[in-house]
Amino acid sequence: MEVILLERISRLGAIGDVVNVRNGFARNYLIPQSKALRANKANREVFEAQRDQLEKTNIERRDAAQIEAKKLEGVVVTVVRQASDDGKLYGSVSVRDVSDALEADGHTVDRRLIDLNATIKSLGLYNVTVSLHPEVPVTIQVHVARNADSPLPSEMLEEPKQVQVHAAPAAKADADADADADDAETSADEDNAA
Repeated sequence: MEVILLERISRLGAIGDVVNVRNGFARNYLIPQSKALRANKANREVFEAQRDQLEKTNIERRDAAQIEAKKLEGVVVTVVRQASDDGKLYGSVSVRDVSDALEADGHTVDRRLIDLNATIKSLGLYNVTVSLHPEVPVTIQVHVARNADSPLPSEMLEEPKQVQVHAAPAAKADADADADADDAETSADEDNAA
């Protein structure tokens, strides 16, 4: 079915584009949500009459999304899940879990705007795209951990601080004597083998 888009839709087109989509997608989603009109002569005239208003509304929504995107930039949320010893989750992290974690962090984001790209089934740090507007995607990070106190993977990769332990002089002398005795035994064994 051919439809005229009333707003920019990612992977489909921009405002005013006439695109061919599946009948069910048009009837069940695009037309009821007022995102598109059937492509016929009467609707083309209606669209042309409303074009300026639709473009103005789109710009206002995009500007509001950009303001919200600045708040979400660099956000890292933690999702706590049970996992096996090798890091595999018992289940997976869903869009609902990410939405709930964002809400707990003080950000209100509709679940339909979150794109996981792939299911999350192990512990780690994942990049997740939140499309606040088709022209304003923002990337957040989701830290999947066993408990809330788990360090982020980047913190785990840092070198541990080196602690120098000074051995007591007597203990050092005993260690040197043991090493000399081991060397003497090794050389004696080599001589006997020859």
